[in-house]
Formats: sequence, C-alpha cells, structure tokens
Amino acid sequence: MKQMMAQAQKMQQGIVRLQEELAEARIEGGAGPVRATVNGSGELVGLSISPEAMEAGDPGMLEDMILAAVRNAVDESRKYSSSRMRELGLPDAGALL
Repeated sequence: MKQMMAQAQKMQQGIVRLQEELAEARIEGGAGPVRATVNGSGELVGLSISPEAMEAGDPGMLEDMILAAVRNAVDESRKYSSSRMRELGLPDAGALL
C-alpha cells in the first residue's frame, strides 16, 4: 500500500511538472502567409498575418487561412503533449491537460 501511495505521488508530481512545461511551450502552425502559435495546452497565444495576405482583398480566404493555421498549431500541440506524456511514462490523457 505504501508503495502504491509513493507511486501515485510521483505520478502526480510528474503531471504538475508537465502542466507547467506545456503552459510555457510554444508550438507554431501555419497556412500560407498565416502563422498561429499555441502553448502546449493548445491555447492560442499568437497570430501572425503577413502583409501579402492582407493585400489579396479576399476576407473569406484570409479567414480560411487563419482557421487552418490555428487548427494546424493545435494539432501539433496535441502531438507534442502526447509525446511528452509518453516520455515521462504517464498515460496519455489527451485533452485532460
């Protein structure tokens, strides 16, 4: 029983460290001239749109590029999070973090 408690405490400490790491991580995704940056938890923390994207004069296309860039960055963030969890020997909780 004592060993199980120690193991659970170690796992909890690993999860706390991972959550801190994910909050600080920056993962970028893009679609053409649009770049989105999310943290390791998938929260959008930055968006960059190059001037040529603005010159196209097509708001619908720009909206699509923004959505694609954000989705790409979030997908990369999920992959990063899952990878880090596996490296630390934690179960892949996916969206739980």
